[in-house]
Amino acid sequence: MGVLASVVIATLASYVALDLARRVHATRGRASMLWWGFGAGVMGTGIWAMHFLSMQAFMLPIPLGYNGRFTLLSWFAGVAASAVALGVAGRMTYRPRNLIRGSIAMAVGIASMHYIGMAALDMTPAIQWDFRWIGASVLIAVFASAVALALFHKLVKIPAERRVAAQFGAAAVLSAGICGLHYVGMEAAGFPMGAVCLSADNLGGAALTVVVLLVSVTLLISTLLLSMLDARMQSTAERLTASLLKANTQLKTANAELQQQALTDPLTGLPNRLLFEERLAQALARVDRLNHDDERIAARLAVLFIDLDGFKPINDSFGHSVGDHILTEVADRLRGQARENDTVARVGGDEFLMLLEDVPGIAGCAIVARKIIAVLSAAFEMADRNIKISCSVGIVMFPDNGQRDKLIANADAAMYAAKRGGGGNYAVFEASMGADANTQLELLSDLRAALDLGQFSLHYQPKVSGTSNRIHGVEALLRWTHPTRGNVPPDEFIGMAERFGLIGRIGQWVIEEACRQMAQWRTQGLRMRVAVNLSVHQLRENTLADRVNAALTEHNIEASQLLCEITESVAMEDMHITRRAFEALARIGVYLAIDDFGTGYSSLSYLRQLPAQQLKIDRSFVKDLEGSSDARAVVEAVIQLAHALSLRVVAEGVETEGQRDILLGMDCDELQGYYFARPMTADTLLEWSRGQKPEHSADFAHSTTDME
Repeated sequence: MGVLASVVIATLASYVALDLARRVHATRGRASMLWWGFGAGVMGTGIWAMHFLSMQAFMLPIPLGYNGRFTLLSWFAGVAASAVALGVAGRMTYRPRNLIRGSIAMAVGIASMHYIGMAALDMTPAIQWDFRWIGASVLIAVFASAVALALFHKLVKIPAERRVAAQFGAAAVLSAGICGLHYVGMEAAGFPMGAVCLSADNLGGAALTVVVLLVSVTLLISTLLLSMLDARMQSTAERLTASLLKANTQLKTANAELQQQALTDPLTGLPNRLLFEERLAQALARVDRLNHDDERIAARLAVLFIDLDGFKPINDSFGHSVGDHILTEVADRLRGQARENDTVARVGGDEFLMLLEDVPGIAGCAIVARKIIAVLSAAFEMADRNIKISCSVGIVMFPDNGQRDKLIANADAAMYAAKRGGGGNYAVFEASMGADANTQLELLSDLRAALDLGQFSLHYQPKVSGTSNRIHGVEALLRWTHPTRGNVPPDEFIGMAERFGLIGRIGQWVIEEACRQMAQWRTQGLRMRVAVNLSVHQLRENTLADRVNAALTEHNIEASQLLCEITESVAMEDMHITRRAFEALARIGVYLAIDDFGTGYSSLSYLRQLPAQQLKIDRSFVKDLEGSSDARAVVEAVIQLAHALSLRVVAEGVETEGQRDILLGMDCDELQGYYFARPMTADTLLEWSRGQKPEHSADFAHSTTDME
């Protein structure tokens, strides 16, 4: 029974030893040292317990006992051997030389434990040793140690799902070696006849055997469980660390992509205005530093403003896919004219900027401008046609002829001077060109503050029903009352707002103000549908429908009372974006209209893709109705086709009675224009609905509205 218990303990100790060696191997620093020290104690105790139990199973016809000091010393020898084993296994580079050294060190430790433990038997006469068997036992220990280290080398490479079985097999081999050393070593011991154990009254007995067995098994199993728990925690920590590293990498990649998107033009990949202005500021700082550090150096930079001549007709005639192809090719050709430290940017539809650093003078800039004009004048090859365009270039140089904070505006002014000269040429900025640029800069500064200062208002122009002669709704028109300039025409500031990214905030204010006014009119007894105009920038915002719905909800307005209009050219610019925005608005119940129809390149078939309810004929067709049969034919055809598509038709720009009569004869659904009324304030419209006719307005049924 004692022999079986010793084998079980040896196997369990070997299994735990291999697991602890793996923990030492898998950790570093302080954690590795803690596992090494703790593991040496546990493993040494397990091996010593196996030895002690085997000794307890040894039977002689005389009572046996063990000297406490030598027994404790043998335990220390077992712990030392285990420390060597764990240290070698955990840190060894697996070469034959290291394997031999480690095996010998382990064998010496295990053999020392055994023979010191045998010395704990204080016999008289003394034990007679057969050194041949001692040598054999040491060789067994060396072999078992070498096999254990080699097996451990294999174990660390085995996948986790197969490791338990492999580790158990390795433990059985190591256990066989330890047991072999012990029992061969016992064979080396000879006990003379009549020998007496002087330490019989010391350590020994069945009770001690049970205690050693229970303590060692408990210690080994507890250590094994602790090792498994630590391994699982470390694995979890490694997975979490890997996940965090992966998430951090993904976050950095996403931030880089977002920064790239924020600073580059999505079509051409060129820097946008924001990145260009950043690089311009850096270049200006370098020029200042160079000129300050060495007065002999006259560092300069130049900004070239490049605008394509006649690009809009290409878009209108061939479509935006062709236009986008040309813009991409223009970007590539401009890159080809730039040096490594120059910057080319796209800042508008067909507007580009080029920053030239370290330029010798205006003559060098003129050479670059002529090269740009030449390369952009070369034909753009399409699949079935060649298209030729030209460009106008404005040049401004710093510090020679441009203030640092007005370089782009001055280059823009020079470009317009070149364009006024017929295009296909360049112009260098002169002081006389700066007057208009200064005016534009001042107007832009005032425009940025206009919304916060409450300088915007909405005027409303009625739409009159063609059948009932009643107000069928109104169109909200934005007005800017400047404190010194007075009323600024919309065509002077709307384009500027779009160009400098202000139109989104202004457009949202228009929507909210229109909803607020409808709610106020409702409390005053007037129910009125209001149309507002949306810009292409608003259509591109994914949150447009949500913000419109929020404004309607805030003022408790039915969605059908709000009509959103976009121009035909905007609608056709990107059908995917337009359809997405229209469908989102249609889902919340907002009415939708196509404005200025007939000025773009589309046909009514395109409109079948959009959930619009209304079509507005451009005023340019209405203007010629009385004197042009062609205009009448076009308008009549548009009305008939629109009705076939279940679209209501509004004619804008109606200014005469004759135009009104012709349109009514064509069954036009609604009419809008100065003939009926000019845009008016909300209060004036309310009074008109109550019978007080505004000046210069036509007579019609005004007491009620006719909303559909």
